[in-house]
Order: sequence, then structure tokens, then C-alpha cells
Amino acid sequence: MKALSKLNNLKYSATQIKAFGWLKKIFPYALLILGLSPIALAQSVPLTPPQLDQLVSRIALYPDPLLAQTLTASTFWGEIPEAATWANQHTYLTGDALAHAIQDDHLQWDPSVLGLLPFPSVLDMMAHDPAWTQQLGNAVLNQRPEVMDAVQRMRRQARNYGYLVPNGYVNVVDTGGYLEILPLNPAVFYVPYYDPVVVFARPRPGFVVGTAIRFGPAVTISATFGTWGWWTGPAFFWPAHTIVIGGHPWERGWVNRGVYVHPYAHPWARPIGPRVEIHHHR
Repeated sequence: MKALSKLNNLKYSATQIKAFGWLKKIFPYALLILGLSPIALAQSVPLTPPQLDQLVSRIALYPDPLLAQTLTASTFWGEIPEAATWANQHTYLTGDALAHAIQDDHLQWDPSVLGLLPFPSVLDMMAHDPAWTQQLGNAVLNQRPEVMDAVQRMRRQARNYGYLVPNGYVNVVDTGGYLEILPLNPAVFYVPYYDPVVVFARPRPGFVVGTAIRFGPAVTISATFGTWGWWTGPAFFWPAHTIVIGGHPWERGWVNRGVYVHPYAHPWARPIGPRVEIHHHR
């Protein structure tokens, strides 16, 4: 009898497993019928500090203004791939010529994404890892204070190991325990390139820490880019966990993401009509 009971239990378990597999297949469709989505459902599970540290590690050492634009643009992750393609096709344009091309081509992405077009390598990095970009955007919308805390943890770690220091590209300022990374010239930026596995760990004996962070070519942000958040310089008010874009606190979150319009100091008029291609890529 005991053997027969065990056999029945095994059969029942197998039936349960099959039913679970069937439910697993239809679960996403059931959510859509109810007006939900798997992504929306996932917002209730916040990332832990170690997960956030890993998430921001590849951008934590960006200069503050570039980091602020990257964080806000990540919340429009669906626009990043097309923007990256356009930026890569128009790398021959810089400064005012690039700004005029953005306007002439009727590019209609969010201003935070348009503000990254002078940095094709950043957009390319985000486009080539869409899962990371979307996870970052979700974290910014849901856990902005924790994301900013993670950036500070990683910066302190890199500084403690001797990697994050002032140099000919950026200045590193400690303001009341918060590390700011600022361009030496507020209109000229250099994108840092580094391996997070290296710069956030104790250097091995004999390793020259000064070679761990490289910088790309100079990117000049002219006054014409003020329309897309660069007018007063994107920044952080670290103690209050605030991102400042165009002189105003950026307050987009998960709940208001569909209706929030940032009050830019010099509002950008979204072009009327379809996108065009006047500046054909070379």
C-alpha cells in the first residue's frame, strides 16, 4: 500500500509539473489581457545594493554632466538603438553643425536622448546591450536615490584604490563626502574607458594604476545644445539625490513616466511632421 501511495504521489507531481509548464506559457498573455505586462510586474522587485553597484559600474566614472544625461536617456531605452545608428552615421558632424542637423532632420526622440548624440560611443554602448540599458532605465525610474548611492560607492572604491584622481581630463572634487567628477572645461568632455573589473578592485602588485582609465577624443558641447539639457550643464545635487537638467530637478519616475514633461530652461519644440534625412551619412 505504501508503495502504491508513493506511486500515486509521483503521478500527481508529474501532472502538476505539466500544468505548471502550460500556465507558464500563457502567463504573459494573461497579464496583457489584464492590462499588465511582465516588465511592469517586475517593478515591485527592487535591485539590491550589490546589484546596483554592478549595474552602474560601467558609467560610474563618467563626468557628472555626461552621467546625468546618460541616466535620464536610459529611461527612454526604446529610442536608444535608432539614435545610436543616426549618431554613428553622422560622426563627421560636430558642434553647431551637429545641432543644426538634429533640427533639420526632424529628430523626435526625447531631449535626453538627443543630448547624447554628440557621444556616439556612449549611445553605441547602450544600444549594444539593450537589456542593461532597460534595467538601468527601470532602476532610475524606480530607485533613483539608490542608483545615485551606488555611483558614489563605486567612485569611492575607485578613488581608494588610486584609480580615480584629478588629471588632464577631469577634476575630482570631494564635497561633503560626495565625489563629483567635473570636466576641466565645462564645454569640453572626454568619455572615460575602463574595465570595471580592474578599477573597482585592489590593484595587483606592479600594476600601473594610471593606465587603467583611458579617455576618448574631446567632445565640444556648443551653446546650441542648450535646448537638450546642456544650457546650464546637467548636474547632480548629491545630498538630495536629485538630477538637475537644464536648471530644473528631473522628476520623471515609473508612475508619471507616460505624462512627465521636463521643464527645460529653453524648451525644445518637437518637430511637426515625420522625421526626414537631409544630412545623409557619408
